[in-house]
Order: sequence, then C-alpha cells, then structure tokens
Amino acid sequence: MKPVGTVEAINGNEITLQTDFGTEVRILIQDSTRVIRTAPGQTSLKDATPMTLQELQVGDRMLIRGTASDDGKAVVAISAVVMKQSDVAAHQQQQREDWQKRGVGGLVKSIDASTGTIQLSVTSFAATKNVTVNTSKSTVIRRYSPESVKFDDAKPGTLAQINAGDQLRARGTHSPDGASLDAEEVVSGTFRNIAGTVSSTDAGQNTISVMDLITKKPFIVKITPDSQLRQLPAVFAQRIAMRLKGGSGDQPNGQSQNGGSPGGAASSAPDGSAAPGAGTRSGGGYQGGGYSGGGAGGYSGGGANRSGGPPDFQQMLSRLPAVTLADLHKGDAVMIVATEGSGTSSPTAVTLLSGVEPILTASPNSGRAATLLSPWNLGSSAGGDASTQ
Repeated sequence: MKPVGTVEAINGNEITLQTDFGTEVRILIQDSTRVIRTAPGQTSLKDATPMTLQELQVGDRMLIRGTASDDGKAVVAISAVVMKQSDVAAHQQQQREDWQKRGVGGLVKSIDASTGTIQLSVTSFAATKNVTVNTSKSTVIRRYSPESVKFDDAKPGTLAQINAGDQLRARGTHSPDGASLDAEEVVSGTFRNIAGTVSSTDAGQNTISVMDLITKKPFIVKITPDSQLRQLPAVFAQRIAMRLKGGSGDQPNGQSQNGGSPGGAASSAPDGSAAPGAGTRSGGGYQGGGYSGGGAGGYSGGGANRSGGPPDFQQMLSRLPAVTLADLHKGDAVMIVATEGSGTSSPTAVTLLSGVEPILTASPNSGRAATLLSPWNLGSSAGGDASTQ
C-alpha cells in the first residue's frame, strides 16, 4: 500500500493522512519505520535525509509504503517519505516565479503535429500578437481535467489532445524577439469564457446563473473552494474600458493615475499576462479599496505593469478584494473562466471577476472582454502544488 497525501493530525505514533483522493487514512509509525525527508521536485531519494517523528508537522506531505494492519483499519508504515510544508511552499514560489519569468499564455490558433509547433494568440490590453510554441520529445505536456480547476489534477497529455481554441500556457526559453518559445512544459485545457450578468445565485447548491451576453443563453456555474472570486476596483475597470475603446487609459497630462509613467507601450515580453500561479512583481501600491504601500506585487491605480508594458491582470489577481457568492446580486456584471464541465456536471468557475460593468459596456459584443480572462484559468497553481514522488 502506498497512500500519499497531507498530514491532518498527529497523535503519538498515529498519523491521520488526508490522501490526494480525498479520503482519510490512519498511518501507524513503528520504531522500525524508516522516515526520511526529501525536497520537492526530486526524482530520486539519494539526497534524502533521516528525520524523526517529532519533526513531523500538520500540513507536511507524506508518501507511505506499508501494509494493512491486522484489523484492516490502518496502514502500518514500513517507510515514510516526507516533504515539509515549508519546503513545498518555497518550491511553489520558485515555480511561480519561473512561470512568470519564462512563460507565455493565450488561446491556441493552430497545431502542426508534424513539426511539433503550436500557434498561440496572446492578448494584452495593448494588442494581440501571435507566438510560436515549439515542442520536442522532451517537452512535458499536461492536460487539465474537464471537471477540475486544480493544476494537480492535470494529467499527462499529448500534442494530439490540444485543439484550436484551447487555452494554453508554456514555459521555456524565449527567442530574442519574443516571437517564439522553445517549450520545456506545456499545460492546456478547454475552458469556457463567460461575460454577462447575474440572473440568480443559489447558496445551497453553490451555483450562480449568468446570462451570457454573446450567446444570450443562461449558464449555471458551480462555485467551489478552489474558485477565485474577486472584485475589480472601479478605477481599474474604467482604465481597462478606456483601453478597449482605443484610449490609453492614462490621465490627460500623460501620467498614469498613480503618478508614474504611462503604461500604454506594448510589452516587449511575448506574453501579455503572468504565469500560472502568478507570484509577485514590484509595483506601486493602490491607495484605495483596501490596498496600501508599494511592496512587491502591489496594485497601482494604473495596474501592475511589466517594465514599460501594459497592465498585467494576473500579477494582481490574488491581491484583488475577495468576494463571496452572497456578495453577487441579480444584474451584476461578471466575467468568468470556467471548466468545460461534462454531461453529468455543470462547469466549475476557475475565476469570477465582478465590478466589470465598464469593461462590458466598452466591448458591447463581449468577445474581446471575455478573452481578457483567458490565461487566468492557468493562474491558480500551475507549477504550484507539488506532489510527493
């Protein structure tokens, strides 16, 4: 038996493990159990170090090898491989920063299986550009589950599974001109982009009904603990709306609303958005709506910018005010990225953004407005949650 999961409780030599399948397993650690600590991302145990049971903490990750107890209600551990929660968090942060630095994301335009290339349409506030993603035999390809918003649930995939219209992120080496990327890792999925108004909410079922402004049809979307629900401050919504209308969104004197330089120049980076699990970048603090200071990743009135580039939604997404289903009311304008769902389940919200009335007004057909959220579906934890291997 090889249960793997997160330590939920410790009682002497008995550990309650919350497995990655959502079940609880009792683990019995014996004096003879070999307990070792390894770092996230390691592919072998040659550098693992011994650790004591006393060093184990709730939240740590464990891979157990053992046998069933006599009563069949627990696993008697022969060995336990542990990743400390702090090590996992540090590894996740490193991965986020690397996706942010070396990633590109957008909508798939076409795939050429014979050459292993993917044509990607990357949309920023300033413009839409095409980027060629080059894959090779060594490229790790993963595919999102149609019913899950978790990066951990993405399964190994193939180039043949990627379709035009899919949302995709790739990490690797950019060409000097930013027109192509040699991919080390690719993750893709089929997601719904919905821009519309709230028809109703159901707190009991954790669902929201939205009238899509493009299809003129209602969509019922499920909200889970993994869904990100955020409120876009009015000042930033208005700024985005101005860009959609063709304006710079800057103040008349050419200065941005936070007093810095205008952010209208096109980004030299190939992607107009940050990486999956976007981390932090330095930026000015937003002085209203609950933000303060100008620390790393701070949200300025002009939006989080790459150097000299347009605002980057994803860099500030995690710093926007959180909302709940109870905060959403009939008639509210929302933009949603959701999973595709299946015949037996409704789509699940990955990201829901409220406070977007100015954006939808500026883009009456909602097409471009909806796609502004496209890369966000890969923003929660790609390169994030590490598994014990």
